[in-house]
Amino acid sequence: MVGETLPALLREIAACRLCAAHLPLGPRPVIRAAATARILVIGQAPGTRVHKTGIPFNDPSGDRLRDWMGIDRDIFYDETRIAIMPMGLCYPGRNARGGDAPPRPECAPLWHDRVRALLPEIELTLLIGTYAQGRYLGEKREKTLAATVARWRDFGPAFIPTPHPSPRNRNWLKTHPWFEEEVVPEIRRRVRELV
Repeated sequence: MVGETLPALLREIAACRLCAAHLPLGPRPVIRAAATARILVIGQAPGTRVHKTGIPFNDPSGDRLRDWMGIDRDIFYDETRIAIMPMGLCYPGRNARGGDAPPRPECAPLWHDRVRALLPEIELTLLIGTYAQGRYLGEKREKTLAATVARWRDFGPAFIPTPHPSPRNRNWLKTHPWFEEEVVPEIRRRVRELV
């Protein structure tokens, strides 16, 4: 929107109750951003620990993600350097298989373009998981996460697709060792350049 400021938009997001009827723990949008940020991390949706604390990636997934990026918590949570915006800003609940449900479909269309428009310095966006890759890579995305991530060079320098850093993905990482051998060093190099 014309004349919109990031602080005003973040206040509007914090007050959002659009999906309240669908959220088992109620709304608690989790996002961090400043107009000076040069890296944007787009994940899936907060888990229960993140919902409780209001701090994105404040869990074992975040520990692995920070390791992939080669940075500590202080740098990761410095929103003047790194913005963090999940596809769904609130905890969506559980799915039938026991994992987290998909991000609410209303969220990204409502907020993402507006937030990104107010982050003019972003040079690298980490697209974590299939939901982020689907929205931001669109038709360029492959049929599987592994195939999309394997083509990471094709999406640079603006984007690097990654699997989710969840401990549940240990087997994926074991069966795709090239990710930690090839992609992680590039993530670390780019992050070092930008922070």
